[in-house]
Amino acid sequence: MGFLIDFVLHIDSHLVTIVNTFGSWTYLFLFLIIFIETGAVILPFLPGDSLLFAACALAANSQYNLNIWIFVTLFLLAPLLGDSLNFLIGSKVGKTIRPNSLLGRFIKEEDLHKTRLFFEKHGGIAISIARFMPIIRTMSPFVAGSSGMQFRHFFRYSIIGAVSWMILCCGAGYYFGNFPIVKEHFSLVVIGIICVSLIPALIGALHKFIRTKKRS
Repeated sequence: MGFLIDFVLHIDSHLVTIVNTFGSWTYLFLFLIIFIETGAVILPFLPGDSLLFAACALAANSQYNLNIWIFVTLFLLAPLLGDSLNFLIGSKVGKTIRPNSLLGRFIKEEDLHKTRLFFEKHGGIAISIARFMPIIRTMSPFVAGSSGMQFRHFFRYSIIGAVSWMILCCGAGYYFGNFPIVKEHFSLVVIGIICVSLIPALIGALHKFIRTKKRS
């Protein structure tokens, strides 16, 4: 876990090392991280928003020879394919998952419960909104699949979320990632990205706390 935290906070320097070591294989490596973050269900803690931002910031720097349009394509396909796999897993085992099962050992019931509440409150558009929320974006396709939602209905919202997420994160990284002040304080920028992505969840928790207080 310590390595993961260090990787996220210093993702710019780690990506430079990856690019210098693996060259063109970097595209596949980053594609798999984004795909697995959503598709594997049990790995919601992998970097998402900050990875897109940092990768596209490197693509804007000619010394790394990275193609921004390849990143745009891969960072659109990865969440769509990951969401689809996650939805399929949810449709097959979502209703039968138990705490002592293989998936149950990795998936926190609390995270599933929060996602179900989020899904029930916002309906189908929750699929799109969840793309901007760590952990919930991993649980959302799983919950949608287990709820019996039709795949074509789910995929429509998944496309909206993936396109919006890709444009925002890649665009911000490409156009602002190489500003001197951003490069000098990249770890703070990453922390800022994480904090912003957690705001919807914090607001939801605050509303729940207020409602509970009022009832008591």
